[in-house]
Amino acid sequence: MHLVSPLSASLPRSIGSALCGHLSNATTNMQVQRVVLNSRPGNNREPSPGNFRLEQISLTPDLKDGQVLVRTLYLSVDPYMRCRMNEDTGADYLAPWNLSECVDGGGVGVVESSRCSALTEGDVVTSFNWPWQTHAVMVGGGLQKVDSQMVDGHLSYFLGAVGITGLTALLGVKEKGHVTKGANQTMVVSGAAGACGSLAGQIGRLDGCVKVVGICGSDEKCKALVEDLGFSAAINYRSQDVSARLKEICPDGVDVYFDNVGGTISDTIIEQMNKGGHVILCGQISQYNKDVPYPPPLTDKTQEILQSRSITRERFMVLSYMSKAEASLFELSQLIKSAQIKVLETVVNGIENMGVAFCSMMKGGNIGKQIVKISD
Repeated sequence: MHLVSPLSASLPRSIGSALCGHLSNATTNMQVQRVVLNSRPGNNREPSPGNFRLEQISLTPDLKDGQVLVRTLYLSVDPYMRCRMNEDTGADYLAPWNLSECVDGGGVGVVESSRCSALTEGDVVTSFNWPWQTHAVMVGGGLQKVDSQMVDGHLSYFLGAVGITGLTALLGVKEKGHVTKGANQTMVVSGAAGACGSLAGQIGRLDGCVKVVGICGSDEKCKALVEDLGFSAAINYRSQDVSARLKEICPDGVDVYFDNVGGTISDTIIEQMNKGGHVILCGQISQYNKDVPYPPPLTDKTQEILQSRSITRERFMVLSYMSKAEASLFELSQLIKSAQIKVLETVVNGIENMGVAFCSMMKGGNIGKQIVKISD
């Protein structure tokens, strides 16, 4: 399903800076558009498109040894970026964006000129620290060359389902979910229509959960989860009583909870979890506009439930499992190519819409992965 409307670490890479040498060069100046951080929203406020500013700069692609000129194809906007908008990100592994400097995140593009022997013109590359620019000069050793056949030509998937988002969903379920075939387990996913949640629910079902329930924020999303992705049921938290609906759908309780949102929704779900259950603490998007530590503190009642029922709730950091990334990306590729997993995307066109796309995603305006297409 592909909807069109108006991630600091690297994946395992087969290339390294040691391979970079002398190849082609280009010297003609080019006009490039980029997005910089215009202002910070403040620790307890929602971001707005005005926090970002579009600029035009002149780029001289006079490459040094080891550098490449890339044309940006797709850029990713993700919830963690809200933390990078603050002077203090609250996470030691996340650097803040600097005011009036180019913003960066997950990106995929094509090499147009190279002085890195590992990369040649036409290679498709990705990075977790891709500048929000239409073209950029980058160090070849910091880029990962990717095979378009892994995604059947859907290059944006490298930013989602066959990238860090897919790894988070797959490894989160496998490492922290303790899903066992034949164990008659029920899984609940919050933020279920988002990039990670939409994959996590499908993975839980494939791994053996007999019931997978998604929590999301619109009837359209509920319909997509059940009809397109094979969720057993979906609950619209904006219009339905989550606690009452969950009791109806899961009379025997919840065994595995993939938590993308935190807050009161998570408290409600944890209240209905069984003894020995597992919370996969993936994200807390409902708390990202608030000045609270990560993970945010739990209520006393929720803490007591976790302890008395021996429910595990461990923070999941995908960057701690990168030794398993290569095999996991291959697994995700195979699951998608064999149609066992379906990928949802919401695509916005144009670098000028980066801020709009980011703010929309933070408010749940996307179904699946929010992508911005920069060029063909």
